Amino acid sequence: MDDGGSTTNLLSPNKGMGVVTGVGIDNPSSQSVHGMDHTTTPNEETTSQIPNENESVREKNNETDEDEVQLTRKRKKTSKVWDDFVVVTLRDGKKKAECKHCKSRLAITGSGPTSSYKRHLNSCIPHKQSLKNQQILNFQPSGCDVDFVPPLIGPDTKYDENKMKEAIANWILSTEQPFATVEDVMFVKMMKTTTPLFEKLSRVTITSDCFKVYEHEKKRLKALTKAASKISLTTDCWKSSHQKIEYMVITAHFVDHNWRLQKRVLSFVHVPPPRTAVDIADGIYKCLQEWEIKDKIFTISVDNAAYNDKALRRLKETFSRVRKLSCGGRLFHIRCCAHILNLLVTDGLAIIDHIIGDVREGIKYINNSEGRRLNFSKVAHQMQIRDRKLMLDVPTRWNSTYDMLCMALKFKDAFPRYAEYEPHFHHLPTDEDWENVQSVCEILKVFKVCTNIISGSDYPTANLYLIEVFRVKQTLDKGSLSTNDFIRDMVKKMKEKFDKYWGECHLVMAIASVLDPRFKMKLVEFCFPTLYQNSDENIKEVKNALYEMYSEYLEMHDTLVRESATHGSEHERNVLGLNEGTSLGSGWEAFGEFIKTADLERPEKSELDMYLEEGVYREKGQTGMESFNALEWWNVHKLKYRVLSLMARDVLAIPISTVASEATFSAGGRVIDPYRASLGSDTVQMLICGGDWIRQVHGVKKKLKKEEFPIEVLLPEVNTK
Repeated sequence: MDDGGSTTNLLSPNKGMGVVTGVGIDNPSSQSVHGMDHTTTPNEETTSQIPNENESVREKNNETDEDEVQLTRKRKKTSKVWDDFVVVTLRDGKKKAECKHCKSRLAITGSGPTSSYKRHLNSCIPHKQSLKNQQILNFQPSGCDVDFVPPLIGPDTKYDENKMKEAIANWILSTEQPFATVEDVMFVKMMKTTTPLFEKLSRVTITSDCFKVYEHEKKRLKALTKAASKISLTTDCWKSSHQKIEYMVITAHFVDHNWRLQKRVLSFVHVPPPRTAVDIADGIYKCLQEWEIKDKIFTISVDNAAYNDKALRRLKETFSRVRKLSCGGRLFHIRCCAHILNLLVTDGLAIIDHIIGDVREGIKYINNSEGRRLNFSKVAHQMQIRDRKLMLDVPTRWNSTYDMLCMALKFKDAFPRYAEYEPHFHHLPTDEDWENVQSVCEILKVFKVCTNIISGSDYPTANLYLIEVFRVKQTLDKGSLSTNDFIRDMVKKMKEKFDKYWGECHLVMAIASVLDPRFKMKLVEFCFPTLYQNSDENIKEVKNALYEMYSEYLEMHDTLVRESATHGSEHERNVLGLNEGTSLGSGWEAFGEFIKTADLERPEKSELDMYLEEGVYREKGQTGMESFNALEWWNVHKLKYRVLSLMARDVLAIPISTVASEATFSAGGRVIDPYRASLGSDTVQMLICGGDWIRQVHGVKKKLKKEEFPIEVLLPEVNTK
């Protein structure tokens, strides 16, 4: 009988299945599962089924073993401990987990936990040593064509994700980067090159981190302002060209405990329309309440807008109800000197406005192509003009206009000759125009020097302004006596503006100059006869204000000494555990009480009298105004002048201009660019204020906007061969 039917494929269809009886009915495993192609007798079926049954059992056993092997192979060890262990089989057939480092063998349990292996690795000395010697390489992708030496980062180096996020937030704030920068592919690649553990951040996350840094720095700044004796403010308003809304910036100026002049932006808030004096006053007062510095405000500097005058009168009345203002409030409102100078120069330049337009358009024409620059350079070379640079001004900055005119004056003879080669060049000032430009530049040179001091990025203390204002008045007086009618007419308008704003005694500038040991009263006595007709009365007013302010500081000093003596005695006894009737048993206690009483006794001659009676300070090798720091001098002499040094510290910190606040607007123009015009006012304030604070902490200077720089027009060299 052919047994080929017993090997039929299990997945093939059954054909003519026979009936199975007898053997294997009670055992399911003995049932035939093979299809039969022929009918068999019971005997045939019994005898032929036995080997098939045994074969089927063997096949099933083999299949079961193979399934177990396949299942075993699929169960991969996922724990990291198996990177340091290997399974070994002993002679008796038992399996152990052997450490690759120290060759120790640990038992393998049925459930397969790895806790014992981890404990072993923590105490395995060879394993610890291998970790110290091992280093992780940051390899470049295989497709990279750039030769690159990857950095080596030790595995024991700790990566702090929070510190990394804080550093990125500081970078975003200080450099005024968009939040979306952190999502840039190349930024992420750069960070991962630095540390492979860096995880990509979203703009939402970095915005939240920036707010956290802002709140943290705000707490630090509050502690700094709380320790300050007096705080002076500058404020100004600015309209965003992209958001079409107005903001008000408030900047604090004070001297810290290390006698360093500090400047911080406190607020950059949206001012809803209409911008009235009441809105300005309320905005300033809310800022002072938030920062808890209402009782520390010394002066507020603003520009000469009418609404600022009304707002300051309102604030002055408010503060006068609560506390006494210094010198009866005569120092509270400070007019911006930089704004006054700008008004004077604007009136002066208006008379030559048509000449400035011709010069500006002529330089634009020359700078329009390389060929025109080369032709103009050839003309200049033919006329033996060695200078090779022109300048296009920023129309809103008069000092850049002054620089443009000064440079153009060197080429005044080259412009007519250049017009002969360029028939379309029509921007030609006349000889008389050039003479007027030269006369104007001689006058504006004094204003330029004064503006550089007042509007410098590292603005000076208030003691340096009086001598510069004196120089301006002296120049105007000289111009009014000129034989040139053009100059006399120009100076006449400028003198009218000068007398309008500085016709009365400027107490802050005068008092600050007196507190400069190089000047004292000598500078006031030297400058006032030129500045004012009734100079004697103004000098007397300055002296009275000085002694009045000194009396106020002397009273505050005595109050602090009395409070310190009372709290000091109580603290001393509490520390030593003494009762009121208990003595220290030493003469030190009696002597200490004597010193406290002696400190409250006022000497016959005040510190102010002693200071003014001494000669002016002359620094050896002094080269100019910038070689001396008045704050440092008072810091050195604060033990000699205990009261007067405190007065000098607060007065010298008064800003005479609002340049510090106006400079914040350049940052606002970058923060609120066309792509971020939808930023909320709270986010804008966070970016402006937080950026200012971070830059101050790290000593980073704020960059200017591109449009604030004049354009230099470099003329190519002429080949003479």
